[in-house]
Amino acid sequence: MYGVLAALVVVAHLAFILFVGFGGLLALRRPRAAWFHLPAFLWGGWIELSGGVCPLTPLENSLRRAAGAESYAVTFIEYYLLPVIYPGGLTRNVQLALAAGLVIVNAIIYAWVLRRWRGRDPGGMS
Repeated sequence: MYGVLAALVVVAHLAFILFVGFGGLLALRRPRAAWFHLPAFLWGGWIELSGGVCPLTPLENSLRRAAGAESYAVTFIEYYLLPVIYPGGLTRNVQLALAAGLVIVNAIIYAWVLRRWRGRDPGGMS
């Protein structure tokens, strides 16, 4: 049972990361999504910039240990995503670059959202 719960935490963690990175796109269709995305975005940005660890990582580790599996001593991103994206591992510079990318992408998305919301999009996107 603990192994299943650990796997569910991994799925939830990945979904949260995707929501932090791309949830602003939901606001293009559903402006109220911004009320959920912005706090998630700020949290994700804070974790990246501060070098902190998301609480889901220790939760998953705890569930893995309870299931008799090995836990890992690195963050979720380091363990699951960076081996695919950056095989050399996570450095502080990579972490800061990820945070900068997160801010830039979402700033562009929300500029677009605000433009559409105000009805000033000359391209007929509103």
